[in-house]
Amino acid sequence: MPPAPDTPVITDPRTRRLVATEVMVVLTVTLGLSALRSALSLLDALLAPVPLNEQTVALNAPAAQADLVDLAVQLVRVLQLVGWGALGAYLLVRGGIALRAVGLDRTRPGRDAAGAAGLAALIGVPGLGLYLVAQAIGVSVTVQPSVLDDTWWRTPVLLLSAAANSWAEELVMVGYLLTRLQQLGWSPNRALLAQALLRGAYHLYQGLGGFVGNVVMGLVFGRVWQRTNRLWALVGAHALIDIVAFVGYALLAGVVPWLP
Repeated sequence: MPPAPDTPVITDPRTRRLVATEVMVVLTVTLGLSALRSALSLLDALLAPVPLNEQTVALNAPAAQADLVDLAVQLVRVLQLVGWGALGAYLLVRGGIALRAVGLDRTRPGRDAAGAAGLAALIGVPGLGLYLVAQAIGVSVTVQPSVLDDTWWRTPVLLLSAAANSWAEELVMVGYLLTRLQQLGWSPNRALLAQALLRGAYHLYQGLGGFVGNVVMGLVFGRVWQRTNRLWALVGAHALIDIVAFVGYALLAGVVPWLP
């Protein structure tokens, strides 16, 4: 599978060094740094006297005691994720790659929406099963998608968080990273594997289940993009998965007995 026509391999040595440096900088300030933090979090959890599956991690948790301050902090977190995705998009455009070349355009809204729904079902349902199995055999922590207080702003913030997560991850990991690796001459399969492993690494704080599930998600999402060049479908699918997890958990926790 050759690089897309809009992303020819860079041959100039100086430009290659600059692009490689750019990739390292972007990953250092975004999801690569998250991967290091997640690895340290998992190490700390493994060294704790409490078994891994008896430990709990919350994805959306209160960050301040005052209600409106907490809302402000949650919105700042959303803004940070939006900024990460915007950074990847900006650097692509700055490098001469139009966003439509990576599938960020409005030419196929119906097909993108249908693809998003299909991908969400393909990844979301088996992903939940994998998490439950991994948690049951003791290799994953108990994940609580939201422990935010039941305030008037909880659902809107969870929706924004889901959208921002999907925007940041798919822009940086697929639209930006795979494009840049193609320009550096990486084969599609090598770039796909690297992206998937990094995606799994920044979910290591969830344990082995989170790592494996997100590696699989990275492989599927990355391959779909390599074949279709439609990034909006991935963003939409990721957002749907997170919306169901975040909002569904917030509404059903304490009502459905098998939810932690």
